[in-house]
Amino acid sequence: MPHLALVHEHMDRSKPVLVRIHSECLTGDLFGSLRCDCGEQLIRSMELAAEHRGAVVYLRQEGRGIGLINKLKAYTLQDQGMNTLTANEHLGLEIDGRHYDQAIEIMMELGITAVHLLTNNPAKLEAVARSPIRVVSRVPIIIQPTKENWKYLKAKQELMGHFL
Repeated sequence: MPHLALVHEHMDRSKPVLVRIHSECLTGDLFGSLRCDCGEQLIRSMELAAEHRGAVVYLRQEGRGIGLINKLKAYTLQDQGMNTLTANEHLGLEIDGRHYDQAIEIMMELGITAVHLLTNNPAKLEAVARSPIRVVSRVPIIIQPTKENWKYLKAKQELMGHFL
């Protein structure tokens, strides 16, 4: 599946660019699932990229890299009381199998050399910081938790170190 880059037509590559690296979440991005905040993050990212002449790099790595079918199996386990990470482990999958090297390649192909990285994920921040692209700042993406997704967000914060 091809990855995508949504780039503002007036993006100025000579300055640090506001960039969101967003991993595909079909259930959240397309169907508006309330289990996560992914769809809201994507919408907010596109708004901010438009406002600040930035870019959204959309990586096709569904469910933290486990794929749609396994993600739906993990949902069933979550309905039985497991958190999102324990469900993945129960299925014999990685907690987070995503990689960001292709996003870095895409940014480099776009001529982006410095970014204001729009993320709450420390692993994403670390991956870009280890690359040739200079991270000028981390810009938090703030989404109001809901009763449907607060356990999911809490697990990401407590078990994966996400900034919330």
